[in-house]
Amino acid sequence: MLSPLTWSLPAAPTLLALAIGYLLGSIPFGLVLTRLGRTRDIRTIGSGNIGATNVLRTGRKDLAALTLLGDALKGTAAVLIARHLFGADGGLAAGLAAFLGHVFPVWLGFRGGKGVATFLGVALALAWPAALAFAAAWLLVAFVTRYSSLSALVAAIATPLAALAMGETRAALLLMLLAAILWAKHHENIARLLAGTEGKIGAKG
Repeated sequence: MLSPLTWSLPAAPTLLALAIGYLLGSIPFGLVLTRLGRTRDIRTIGSGNIGATNVLRTGRKDLAALTLLGDALKGTAAVLIARHLFGADGGLAAGLAAFLGHVFPVWLGFRGGKGVATFLGVALALAWPAALAFAAAWLLVAFVTRYSSLSALVAAIATPLAALAMGETRAALLLMLLAAILWAKHHENIARLLAGTEGKIGAKG
């Protein structure tokens, strides 16, 4: 029986899978869509983030929804394409790279989003029941607390645990790594949550 850490894909296909994932993940849907929609540059408002939450601050719910969808599906597509071309290892490599591409896109000086939607998209392709666990956890915490950031943080923990419970050990290990990066990218939100100054869903300003 192979160890969960066993890697069988040769170097060249691994690099190709990483490249596919990174290129797809680094597409800044939030920035592209808000420019097409002729709104303000989202990097100059709110958190300066390129993700759906900051797009929502432009007042364009349609663009925010499209950003959320695009950021999630690029993670899903990266995994599925690389897995089709290179097998399971390729899918894992592409999932990692897609997430990193979103968080650290070279085109934007490595200043990207916090990775929540892309995390969900990668989870959907690797172990879809774990993605459902993400959605359930996010909705529950959001309903109870009305904190979007806290919902994402809790959901990011629930996802690899769900994958592990399913026996998807390799997917769970990758999702744990992505969750750790996601938490690190939310360090300012965590500080505000602890200080009681984090904005709630639906709050103005």
